[in-house]
Amino acid sequence: MNITKTVAALTSAVLLAGALSACGSSNEKNERTQQTEISFSWWGNDSRNQYTIEAIEKFEELHPEIKVNVSYSEWAGYETRNKVWMISDTECDVMQINYGWLDTYSADGKGYYDINELSDQVALDNFDDDVLNYGRRNGALNALPIAMNAQTVYINKTIYDSYGLAVPKTWDDLFAAAEKMSADGVYPLSAASKSMWLYLITYTEQATGKHILDENGGLNFTADDFEVMITFYKELVDKKVLPQIEYYERIKLDSEEYAGSVAWVSDANNYFGEAIEKGREIVAAPYTTISGSGEGEGWYAKPATMYAVSSNTEHPEEAGMLLDYLLNGSEMAEFQGVEKGIPLSRSAQETIKDEMQGLQYEASEKMNEITLSELDPTLENGDMIDDFFAAANEVLYDKATSHEAAEELGSKIAGYFNS
Repeated sequence: MNITKTVAALTSAVLLAGALSACGSSNEKNERTQQTEISFSWWGNDSRNQYTIEAIEKFEELHPEIKVNVSYSEWAGYETRNKVWMISDTECDVMQINYGWLDTYSADGKGYYDINELSDQVALDNFDDDVLNYGRRNGALNALPIAMNAQTVYINKTIYDSYGLAVPKTWDDLFAAAEKMSADGVYPLSAASKSMWLYLITYTEQATGKHILDENGGLNFTADDFEVMITFYKELVDKKVLPQIEYYERIKLDSEEYAGSVAWVSDANNYFGEAIEKGREIVAAPYTTISGSGEGEGWYAKPATMYAVSSNTEHPEEAGMLLDYLLNGSEMAEFQGVEKGIPLSRSAQETIKDEMQGLQYEASEKMNEITLSELDPTLENGDMIDDFFAAANEVLYDKATSHEAAEELGSKIAGYFNS
């Protein structure tokens, strides 16, 4: 059963089930308690859900005049429900959103509330202007980023050490590792579909010297470039550097059939928490390059996740108070730590300055050491990613040549930028 309850009434059973129903905006005050009801939604695993619920309970203690109803689930379920909420105008007053949703739901700046109007409630001076720019659309400040995110190469160094291998820095290093590990059924690296897609873009940009998009956000890759991308993916699969994405299973990181993974900074602990508990040494490896190319070339960064306020909220001031607490509040900062990356809020950073450590912090620091290009939200389009792997499978299973598959794929992907 999908359940949404007031945080104060949540039980451990509800925590396990999650709160998944529609949000809506309560436009009435509870007459008995004189509380204003607002709603808040997010996605995450059990650990994230737990600390977020505890943080909301603390917010209610600090603001007894406000009652917060919550709705949460894992990513896939949340993304699906968000589409319905936005279409039906039943989204929560405050919500966690994906960076790409700004263009999807608020290209004109009207899909979410303009947070500039909440400057009395939200301490915007905690953020640099370039950080605020990520959330601006058509002059409106539609969202605030929590932290920055980038695809990162995580390596189980314990496994690599057992084969006498150094942490890989180049693509050649990965192929060399596969030559040693494949006899034991171990892959040097792994990646889910979106991570694999972005990883292949990285290689292709390095190999061709071209960016996938031009400076205006238009498609810059041609069919020839996509042929490079498809051919390299086939080589990675054929030589057992990485598993084919259809056969990727995250649990194989725990069973150590995968010696590493490409994943977001924000997913570090989610992917490798069990290995760390077992005493394995997990490291954030250098960004993979072609030998001799510049570190960071072809890699992209974006806001990890963002918070927005509903354009339909009946209680913008209370929503603004919650938004400020989530981003700038010392209590929330202590609950969250660096679980979503290094917070961008200066006050949140100050609160947890003595706690910034561990794998996720290491990955965040590595991301901040060099300049990464900004990830255009269009490159995360799930249909486009599916089109790429469908074309690649045509080549993997000898249904088409790489040239034929790339020609058709190039036409399809061009359509995403011409619509």
